[in-house]
Amino acid sequence: MKKTNFTEWYNQNYKTLFLIPAILFILSFSYMFYFYSVHDDFIYKDISLTGGTTMTIQGSFNVEEIKPFLEQNLEEVNLREISDLVTQEKKALIIQTKSEPELTKLILEEYLGYELNEQNSSLEFSGSTLSQGFYKQLLLSVFFAFIFMAIVVFLLFRSFVPSLAVIISAFADILMTLTLVNILGIKISSAGIVAFLMLIGYSVDTDILLTTRLLKRKGEGALNHRIYNSFKTGITMTLTSLLAVVSALFIVKSFSVVLSQIFIVLSIGLCFDILNTWITNVAILRFYLEKQGGEND
Repeated sequence: MKKTNFTEWYNQNYKTLFLIPAILFILSFSYMFYFYSVHDDFIYKDISLTGGTTMTIQGSFNVEEIKPFLEQNLEEVNLREISDLVTQEKKALIIQTKSEPELTKLILEEYLGYELNEQNSSLEFSGSTLSQGFYKQLLLSVFFAFIFMAIVVFLLFRSFVPSLAVIISAFADILMTLTLVNILGIKISSAGIVAFLMLIGYSVDTDILLTTRLLKRKGEGALNHRIYNSFKTGITMTLTSLLAVVSALFIVKSFSVVLSQIFIVLSIGLCFDILNTWITNVAILRFYLEKQGGEND
């Protein structure tokens, strides 16, 4: 399709394209409302946010054999293997459970047939009160980060609709990412909450780029020309970040639970950011500028 033909098609259909992220937003909001009504929370939380025992045992184990035994004797068990980055040799097994550390150690020793000590294992325990307090602080951090971001955006553009478009796009990124994470059944740790904090920054940068080009650089050409130039720069930024994040995910997934979760959340969020920036935000800004008058294609 030639550029001229595409421009004509886009001019006629950009409002229709806006329905795609709008429907996704409504579905995501509805799902999260249902999820909260069922679970009384916004996410599935792992041990770091609920409290419990984490035990790491050195060696190679058959997860399919040990998991049923642990699930019968311990509460809410989650297993993860650690492998060597180069050889992929299994080095250790991480067991997370809500059961008390003494019981966890006893059950594991019963299954393994030998004593667990500092040389062949490590044991960590976090109380539920401490973990819940930490979780609330993380949620407050995300909330205030979003509020301060919104204030900065309003101060930067001093116009309600363009500023609101940036905020809506950023919020949609977080909402859609959170929805997909919950659908996939991923248990979020403190690292996952931090990833959502990072996602706010990733979401806003391309939106600010787009809004600045369209509102403050009107002398650089027609509206479609400025949108196209913004898209070239912005999509390069996003795809570069996405490539780096996905590559890092494949590298660290076998030995770092913390980094894996951060990169998973960012990967999902960056994909939604492409949709929300270059369809949602563009549509709102284009409609706003056309209503303001004085813009040509």
